[in-house]
Amino acid sequence: MPEGDTIWRLARRQASLVGRTIEHCELRVPRYATVDLAGTTITRVWAVGKHLLWQCEDLVLQTHLRMDGTWRVHPVGSRWTLPAHTARVVVRVSGGIELVGHDLGVVEVWPVGEMEAHIGYLGPDLLAADWATGGRDEAVQRVAADPHRTIGEALLDQRNLAGIGNEYRAEVCFLRGVHPATPVGRTDAAAAVDLAAKLMRDNLQRPARTFTGDSRPGHHTYVFGRKGRPCRRCSTTIRSGELGAEGQERIIWWCPVCQPTAIDEQ
Repeated sequence: MPEGDTIWRLARRQASLVGRTIEHCELRVPRYATVDLAGTTITRVWAVGKHLLWQCEDLVLQTHLRMDGTWRVHPVGSRWTLPAHTARVVVRVSGGIELVGHDLGVVEVWPVGEMEAHIGYLGPDLLAADWATGGRDEAVQRVAADPHRTIGEALLDQRNLAGIGNEYRAEVCFLRGVHPATPVGRTDAAAAVDLAAKLMRDNLQRPARTFTGDSRPGHHTYVFGRKGRPCRRCSTTIRSGELGAEGQERIIWWCPVCQPTAIDEQ
């Protein structure tokens, strides 16, 4: 699942592109089909929440994996490992390296000076260097600003804090003993934000993301993706449902005993 830690790792792997010149570029999306970054040098590669950004001199290439996106790296001239029709970005850089972004949910190019206009809406990044010195407090304020909104929606809103996806949302709510549909005003918003940041930062040090401390396949989560299976704490059957405004619904998972709510009492 591409969440903040996934993109942070991706940016770290692609950091070796800094200083390389783009020799060939294809942006296979209608809006930017005529944009050619060839001849520019990649001067920075970084992540902001779930967004991957390359600064190519005066321009920024912004991409987002969404649910199915992935990047593959090949020696120039070698066979691609995924079908060509799924390629959205094809870039060859000096040193004989070719990068292909497949099934990317977002591909945009804009001038460096428009940074605020394009990503300024994002809340503090849980993995940013300044998280502890200001980002954390701002994120807590944003999450707590609407006490009637559900904690599940507030945590997933990238305008509040950038990087949390459905997996982190589900696991943070379980570990806090809170149903995702609980109003923010009935929760400890600061504790939820702090736990999310701790989990994500801890997972950067692990070979595989885990919330249970167990790295064995199939043992990484408490509730995420476990509908119909027994809770690892109390053996109650895990439930699932949907949460969010019409058209923005996302699946939620919870344990009726460990995360009680009025919904389960009906």
